[in-house]
Amino acid sequence: MGKILAVCISEQKGTLKTAVDKGLMIKDFGLEHDAHAGKWHRQISLLAVEAVRAFEEKYNFKVPAGAFGENLLVEGIDLKNLPIGTRLKVNDILLEITQIGKKCHLGCNIQKQTGECIMPNQGVFAIVLNGGEIKAQDTIFVEV
Repeated sequence: MGKILAVCISEQKGTLKTAVDKGLMIKDFGLEHDAHAGKWHRQISLLAVEAVRAFEEKYNFKVPAGAFGENLLVEGIDLKNLPIGTRLKVNDILLEITQIGKKCHLGCNIQKQTGECIMPNQGVFAIVLNGGEIKAQDTIFVEV
């Protein structure tokens, strides 16, 4: 069991995501108003806050929620070690992990400043099997 610390969107690809009060997950699509939503296998991106905190400590560099392109900043779940196919539940929302990590796109601001990005190793991607409303402080469960 974990907790959602931030829900983030960007209206255009290639821009930083920013935290919003709440979001609407749409089945087979992703997070409403997010540029990365669509009918593909990376509808939602998730990142563990523990990885962000380790990065911040290593580089003495404060990173706002959404800076790595994550839709959901999660606390308390070791996301990167969950197998593909794992399902995560938040309220009525059901997500299924489809990919672990991704290549950092060229021009990533954080990589330019530090020489490193954590999404290639720590980022997790999912599809939306069942939609609903999501907000910070919601509890997230790994379905067994």
